[in-house]
Amino acid sequence: MRTFYSTSQGLALPPGHRFPMGKYAALRDRLSAECPGLRLAQAPPASDAELALAHAPAYVAAVVQGRLDARAQREIGFPWSEAMVERSRRSVGASIEATRVAQHEGVAANLAGGTHHASAEAGSGYCVFNDIAVAARLLQAERTGGGQPARLTRVAVIDLDVHQGNGTAGIFAGDASVFTLSLHGEKNFPFRKVAGDLDVGLPDGTGDQVYLDALDLALVELDSRFRPDAVFYLAGADPHEGDRLGRLKLSYDGLLARDRRVFDWAWTRRLPLTLCMGGGYGHDIATTVQVQVNTFGVALQYWQRWQNHRP
Repeated sequence: MRTFYSTSQGLALPPGHRFPMGKYAALRDRLSAECPGLRLAQAPPASDAELALAHAPAYVAAVVQGRLDARAQREIGFPWSEAMVERSRRSVGASIEATRVAQHEGVAANLAGGTHHASAEAGSGYCVFNDIAVAARLLQAERTGGGQPARLTRVAVIDLDVHQGNGTAGIFAGDASVFTLSLHGEKNFPFRKVAGDLDVGLPDGTGDQVYLDALDLALVELDSRFRPDAVFYLAGADPHEGDRLGRLKLSYDGLLARDRRVFDWAWTRRLPLTLCMGGGYGHDIATTVQVQVNTFGVALQYWQRWQNHRP
């Protein structure tokens, strides 16, 4: 299974910074050692033109040139550096490449990504550019040759990070070719939500069964309202009970069941799926990495199904 990473682009953060940057390298190391079925590759950087498919060109230029004001940079949560720009480009590039591969192989993945708080004109919540939005727009453009199609490729975004995907919802607001589903903690960040096509807010302390029942109902509603040609799955590790920011109470088994439901939903409909990792802030970072390793185990099983049924 083709999997793209951007961890070779280091991003040094100030001492005491809350973001667990080391989780990406730790995940890559675990997968390299334990999952021989993966083909890991360095992601190329997204270009300014590709980023501008989902972001205002003025915002892209301000990020690239280091011209964001102090407030905008604080909203992102990372200090500006050339390394921040390069890593952000490659995180988007990883989703672009995974999306292209998934159209032919059924499943492909980004070892990071899921930067769903970035809107068209601003970053937020450790998200600089919105990788899913850029990759979805590029998929639509490439599938139609850049012309004016009778019907755009229809994309479903299934966002199961514990935080609502406000940036993605805003970018695709009013766009009938993209359906955004977000299942998240209702009282968690962002505190001002942006309505997507289907938002399911859950109370603090939600455990496995209530979460899975809510997901089942959401997938039924998605199926009744929209017929996608491709799926983006944002598999956040932060609903886990060991997450310091998540406030939900899912177990490892509950998150595995979540992943299987999404992959099975896509497989049953033979929809290519791009996997992105989203958030994870475990008290012990090894907990976050284990959740993500488990997700890749499920992804590999479904990738193999695709290979066994290819003509």
